[in-house]
Amino acid sequence: MMDYSWVKALHLIAVMSWMAGLLYLPRLFVYHAQSEIGSVRSETYKLMERRLLKAIMNPAMIASWGFGLWMLHLNPGLLSMPWMWVKITCVIAMTASHMVFARFRRQFEEDTAIRKDKRYRFWNEAPTLLMIIIVIMAVVEPF
Repeated sequence: MMDYSWVKALHLIAVMSWMAGLLYLPRLFVYHAQSEIGSVRSETYKLMERRLLKAIMNPAMIASWGFGLWMLHLNPGLLSMPWMWVKITCVIAMTASHMVFARFRRQFEEDTAIRKDKRYRFWNEAPTLLMIIIVIMAVVEPF
């Protein structure tokens, strides 16, 4: 059986990869929204967004959940701590953000996206706020 520390390390690596994508993809949307539909620039953003989501973010999200659940399996006592439930709730919200970003990506791919960069600037902040709460819960364990 794999040592808990190894599972935790792999979980953190997956989370960092996932977060990199969650912070970068909405920034690409901001720039994409400012480009002309059908332009070389717009088509380049489509390629970048698709590769980021499919090759990095989706596998990293799956690995984050997998290693996180594995840690809970190895240490089920964590589920009796209130801070863990706040963390889990925020991870679910992070997953929902990921799904919203996937929908935005599909809209850009189909040239049906709302072309207001402020919309995507707002969404760029959601993963950061959730990450702050998650890290505080996991490190400080405030309650």
